[in-house]
Amino acid sequence: MAALLPAEWIKNWEKGGKSEFVQLCRALSENKNHDVGFRDIQQALYELAYHVVRGNLKHDQASNVLGDVIEFREDMPSILADVFCILDIETSCLEEKNKRDHFTQLVLACLYLVSDTVLKERLDPETLESLGLIKQSQQFNQKSVKIKTKLFYKQQKFNLLREENEGYAKLIAELGQDLSGNITSDLILENIKSLIGCFNLDPNRVLDIILEVYECRPEYDDFFVPLIESYMYMCEPQTLCHILGFKFKFYQDPSGETPSSLYRVAAVLLQHNLIDLEDLYVHLLPGDNAIIEEHKREIVEAKQIVRKLTMVVLSSEKTEEKEKEKEKEEEKTEKPPDNQKLGLLEALLKIGDWHHAQSIMDQMPPFYSTSHKPIAIALCQLVHVTIEPLYRRVGVPKGAKGSPISSLPNKRAPKQAESFEELRKEVFNMLCYLGPHLSHDPILFAKVVRLGKAFMKEVGAVKKFVSDRVVKFQSDGSKQEDKEKMETLFSCLLSITDQVLLPSLSLMDCNACMSEELWGMFKTFPYQYRYRLYGQWKNETYNSHPLLVKVKAQTIDRAKYIMKRLTKENVKPSGRQIGKLSHSNPTILFDYILSQIQKYDNLITPVVDSLKYLTSLNYDVLAYCIIEALANPEKERMKHDDTTISSWLQSLASFCGAVFRKYPIELAGLLQYVANQLKAGKSFDLLILKEVVQKMAGIEITEEMTMEQLEAMTGGEQLKAEGGYFGQIRNTKKSSQRLKDALLDHDLALPLCLLMAQQRNGVVFQEGGEKHLKLVGKLYDQCHDTLVQFGGFLASNLSTEDYIKRVPSIDVLCNEFHTPHDAAFFLSRPMYAHHISSKYDELKKAEKGNKQQHKVHKYITSCELVMAPVHEAVISLHLPKVWDDISPQFYATFWSLTMYDLAVPHSSYDREVNKLKVQMKAIDDNQEMPPNKKKKEKERCTALQDKLLEEEKKQLEHVQRVLQRLKLEKDNWLLAKSTKNETITKFLQLCIFPRCIFSAIDAVYCAHFVELVHQQKTPNFSTLLCYDRVFSDIIYTVASCTENEASRYGRFLCCMLETVTRWHSDRVIYEKECGNYPGFLTILRATGFDGGNKADQLDYENFRHVVHKWHYKLTKASVHCLETGEYTHIRNILIVLTKILPWYPKVLNLGQALERRVHKICQEEKEKRPDLYALAMGYSGQLKSRKPFMIPENEFHHKDPPARNAVPATVQNGPGGAGMPTSLTINTVRLEEGTTEETADKLKEKSQGVVKVINKTVNATPKVTTSNGNSASNSKIIKEKDDKEKSGKEKDKEKKDKTPAATPEMKALGKDGKDKPKEERANKDEKAREIKEKTPKSDKEKEKVKKEEKASKEEKSKTVVTIIESKSTAEKEREKEPSRERDLAKEMKSKENAKGGEKVPVAGSLKSPVPRSETSESEREQKRRKVDTHSSPSHSSTVKDNLNELKDSSAKHYINHTTPALSKSKEREVEKKDLDKSRERSREREKKDEKDRKDRKRDHSNSDREVPQDSTKRRKEENGTTGSSKHSKSESPSDSPRLNEKEKEKNKSKSSGKEKGDSIKAEKMEKSSSGSKKESRHDKEKTEKKEKRDSTGGKEEKKHHKSSDKHR
Repeated sequence: MAALLPAEWIKNWEKGGKSEFVQLCRALSENKNHDVGFRDIQQALYELAYHVVRGNLKHDQASNVLGDVIEFREDMPSILADVFCILDIETSCLEEKNKRDHFTQLVLACLYLVSDTVLKERLDPETLESLGLIKQSQQFNQKSVKIKTKLFYKQQKFNLLREENEGYAKLIAELGQDLSGNITSDLILENIKSLIGCFNLDPNRVLDIILEVYECRPEYDDFFVPLIESYMYMCEPQTLCHILGFKFKFYQDPSGETPSSLYRVAAVLLQHNLIDLEDLYVHLLPGDNAIIEEHKREIVEAKQIVRKLTMVVLSSEKTEEKEKEKEKEEEKTEKPPDNQKLGLLEALLKIGDWHHAQSIMDQMPPFYSTSHKPIAIALCQLVHVTIEPLYRRVGVPKGAKGSPISSLPNKRAPKQAESFEELRKEVFNMLCYLGPHLSHDPILFAKVVRLGKAFMKEVGAVKKFVSDRVVKFQSDGSKQEDKEKMETLFSCLLSITDQVLLPSLSLMDCNACMSEELWGMFKTFPYQYRYRLYGQWKNETYNSHPLLVKVKAQTIDRAKYIMKRLTKENVKPSGRQIGKLSHSNPTILFDYILSQIQKYDNLITPVVDSLKYLTSLNYDVLAYCIIEALANPEKERMKHDDTTISSWLQSLASFCGAVFRKYPIELAGLLQYVANQLKAGKSFDLLILKEVVQKMAGIEITEEMTMEQLEAMTGGEQLKAEGGYFGQIRNTKKSSQRLKDALLDHDLALPLCLLMAQQRNGVVFQEGGEKHLKLVGKLYDQCHDTLVQFGGFLASNLSTEDYIKRVPSIDVLCNEFHTPHDAAFFLSRPMYAHHISSKYDELKKAEKGNKQQHKVHKYITSCELVMAPVHEAVISLHLPKVWDDISPQFYATFWSLTMYDLAVPHSSYDREVNKLKVQMKAIDDNQEMPPNKKKKEKERCTALQDKLLEEEKKQLEHVQRVLQRLKLEKDNWLLAKSTKNETITKFLQLCIFPRCIFSAIDAVYCAHFVELVHQQKTPNFSTLLCYDRVFSDIIYTVASCTENEASRYGRFLCCMLETVTRWHSDRVIYEKECGNYPGFLTILRATGFDGGNKADQLDYENFRHVVHKWHYKLTKASVHCLETGEYTHIRNILIVLTKILPWYPKVLNLGQALERRVHKICQEEKEKRPDLYALAMGYSGQLKSRKPFMIPENEFHHKDPPARNAVPATVQNGPGGAGMPTSLTINTVRLEEGTTEETADKLKEKSQGVVKVINKTVNATPKVTTSNGNSASNSKIIKEKDDKEKSGKEKDKEKKDKTPAATPEMKALGKDGKDKPKEERANKDEKAREIKEKTPKSDKEKEKVKKEEKASKEEKSKTVVTIIESKSTAEKEREKEPSRERDLAKEMKSKENAKGGEKVPVAGSLKSPVPRSETSESEREQKRRKVDTHSSPSHSSTVKDNLNELKDSSAKHYINHTTPALSKSKEREVEKKDLDKSRERSREREKKDEKDRKDRKRDHSNSDREVPQDSTKRRKEENGTTGSSKHSKSESPSDSPRLNEKEKEKNKSKSSGKEKGDSIKAEKMEKSSSGSKKESRHDKEKTEKKEKRDSTGGKEEKKHHKSSDKHR
């Protein structure tokens, strides 16, 4: 810094320096910049003084010039003193003493310029002492310390603030005066200021006193608030806040309680923004951390309570628990410290300062503040006030007055809501903070709900629920903005419902009114929104708050208590308790109840009954809970074995059905759920739809329908309801209407049908990938049954318009929706019926012609009108090739008709009418019934009766019209451009098979339709071929069915068999219904037709052969299925067999073969597959009960004494052979042999005598044993003899059986075999032999074959000797036949052996597993046994049968019958003689056998066991190893058939001779009888030889037999 005093001035001080210095000082002091002038003067003076200190200038010179300068500025002495102060410090630090001396001299010289006082302030005490200004520096220091202490630190005793008490008294009087006059805050403020000044009052203390007075006079807000506001201008801004904070602090000790008046004052000041919340908040206790900790602790405590409630506590632990709880409660009763934040919050809410209240709530955990009741109530009150005007306008119900609520006096309170938009902005936010604690104010709850309802009503007028699940609103001319506002409002309403209303309902104590009130609003929401809300309520809300956690636990605890005690007896009281509990917490309660139902299905009925006290909301919640339980992803839908649907799902489904039927619950959600599951390719949940439709509409789907019920189902609606279902389902009108409405309102009727129809195949090909076959079948059945049931419901409940509007045409269904054809027609069928009937009615009204013909004509016209487009439409469903054989018209007719159209179930109508008559009689006889009730009941019965009779009449007319229509149509049905065979194939493939397994009624329909087509004499339709194809090989069709389809297929076969059996039973019926019908023509092609009278028509006897063939084929197929070991094959065939039991088996040997196989199944499956075991046992029992009605084969198809011609000897021999062509019978014989063998073995073991064998076989296997007594006599004689030999009872039974059904059936079977021309047969024999030689054989079998060939040669030679005269070429041919048949039999067996394995082919498998001969048997018995097995000649060619042969056979048959019959009287004589002889013989035998048996019993007591087990075990043991046992099945029986064949040969050759004789003369009868004696002699010889041969085998078997007994 540049020096202001140049050195020259000092040198020339006296000359010019002094004056220069003075001028400089003057210039500096006149400088306008005050600060700069001050600093420069200070520097100039300093430099001057410094020159003196250094000795450059004398001190008197300096003091003189300073004296001149001092006047320039007022503060010049002070500046000079500062300069001296600085120099004092500087010089005191210097070592040169002279400089210090210079300084003191200068100061002394200037003492007159600066006062002592200033110098004493600024200079050091030592300097002052040296200057002489003070005596001693030490004393001076002490004195200054004392003065400072006195000044700053010593307190005056009387008044800290030096105030006077009088001032405060005056201040309080000023503030406490009456403020009602003209006194204003400004006036008072001036007075206060005066008091402060006058009495020296502390302003802060005054403010404190103003606040105290305000606390005491809260009503004077308008006075105090402006006063404080004005006063605050005199204070620092923070002062007010600090004073309030200080006040709050005062009450923060544990015993302190903050007065509400203080909270109020703070709140008002906050509201007027006189203080900041942030500033005040820090003064309040408890801290935020403490609040969060407390909240966490509450949650933990709630969870502990929950745990305790769910824990199982043993009694000993209970007491300890209780004691601990008591201690804890005592601790809790100690009062918690005051929460000042909540107190302030409450005050803010009470004065309506929502803004600050919200800020405080935001600082705390959610709902923590409102969980304190005073705060919740304060907030509720604020909401009450805010919604008042809107509520008065739209919310008050009609007729209700309500108490109006006055608004807050506070202008700064929230604005009251006048519109829904304002409601959203102001109130919804408040409600969200309130949360579940709205429960404290039910009235406000109701108001909010009513406002919601009013809003929905306002919107409802214009609301449309659009497909994208968004609610769109369109009011008249409303703009996009309004729409958006409405949507926002709606979503806010949903949020409030979710966060506030439902949780609050949970905390209310069983308030049913609130529940109903809430439903008023809820029912205006689409179910999607409601269910979403329930889901949130159930799964999330209860975890959001400790209180709700506790409530949930308590509800579950209570629910457990009720459910433990719920029974059928206490439904009412338990129901009331459930009702109470459900009003508040339905989701939790129902969740628990459903979990119990899933475990214990016996709870379903009592629970359903106990739900009668629920509110509408609760029913809706129940529907949601059911759907949620069904959709539970954690639950497996199948049992652990993966073969059946889980029981929980079944229980839920049946609960669903019951509950939806009984109570008015909305169905849309449930139906949509099923549809969604189907869309996703899951069909398990169809079980629910099935149950719901069954219970609500009364439409049952069951495979266990009786034939009576089925018959009733073919009538009208009334008959169906009365006789078609198991349960008398009444009062379904309302519930079915509800179901219909739900389906139509939500457009689910058709989608569900289509989804089910598509899902049927989806079950197999998509869903069923990894699943067990049994389960896939079950699901398929369930899907199919539900479709049938649901379609039935729609057909009977939808109006014609509704139905037609919804179901598209058949081609659209099939081609666009890919609906399978059967399902598509099933859905369209009611539409066609509706259409036709409405057209028919139109035509009737148009022309009033009453004649029947006119009506029929009109009906046919209406049919044509309706069906013509259908005929066009169906063409696209199949390839053009199909329509070469059947016409689209026939196809459409078949698929569009039902049983209702084809026949009237008169017997069903009569049955129901009779039931009603019985009921009426019972009502009359009932003395206890009151008369008015009697009258009502009788009226009901009479009305029903009239309805039924009217319905029957109506159906009868309808059926007649339909038959007329079919008569006209039939000529165009079958075009047969290829062959009849092809036509039948198409008919079966496209019509019969798909439909016969569709439903039980369709199965009956198919059978009836076939019969109808036959009766109508439809051109190109071969009935014979059709039946033949149906019965011939059922293995594949049976194997590919599901369980229910098998049942329906069984019904179809049963009805087909019924028709066939009716024709078979009586020649008259056959001639009348089939004789000259085109369906029974045997010419299918012209080849091999050799004319003759009526040769192209199948005659009665041949028809009986054919029927036998069909029965045999059925047996063959059944046995094959039973022996496959495949679950599906066995189950299905058992189901089919059970269904066809009334008509099959009729032939004893076929029945026995079946019985054996079924018995085997029973044994094998008992442990492995209990369901198969149960089926087999059931069938076995029923089969046994049918046994007495079975007849031997010879009665089943058997001709009247056949012609006496030489040729057909074979045919007439033996009962079985009677009238049965060889080709047909061979396999049946095998069956028969099997059965006779087994029965025989059984008898052998139990009673080794012939007598018993004879008697038993007479009874159990009727007519087999007796048949060969005199094999040469005519078959009729034999038959009669059989009858006589039977015991009386047996005879009666058989007669019964024979007349209606049995005989005809049997007759039917045999036809084809006879027919083949002899040349063909010979060729066949050779071929068969070749095949036989090619096939590999076991050694045993080869030996047997050799032996048999030898034996047959011997027999032949003997026969030739005996009846050499009567031999003719034809007979030679016949002799060849048995051996050819034997060869064929061998061929079949060898094939089976070659195949090996378990799947033993049919023919072999049907044979008895036990070898025929045993050494223990007496010779006579042996012979007798052999004679027995002749029962029928073997028919091998059945397997290759075809209808050509039928034709030929009929031709041959007529040739055979040219000779005249024997005179009846002679026949009778012969018969009598024969009978007498045979009786004598049998008596002798019986005696002998009795002895033999006693002897044997002693020897073979072990062998007295059941045969079936024996035989199977013996079979295994014969082979030694279990591995080879399979072969033994087919090998071991191979002897027996051959032996039988040999014997047959003998008999045939003999009988042929006899018969020739007969035909020449009647007298030769005696000869023939003697011939028979000769024959029996031959038989004896043969049997002896054979016995020797077989004895070895017999012994061997005996050993095995014993060993097997031991083993057992």
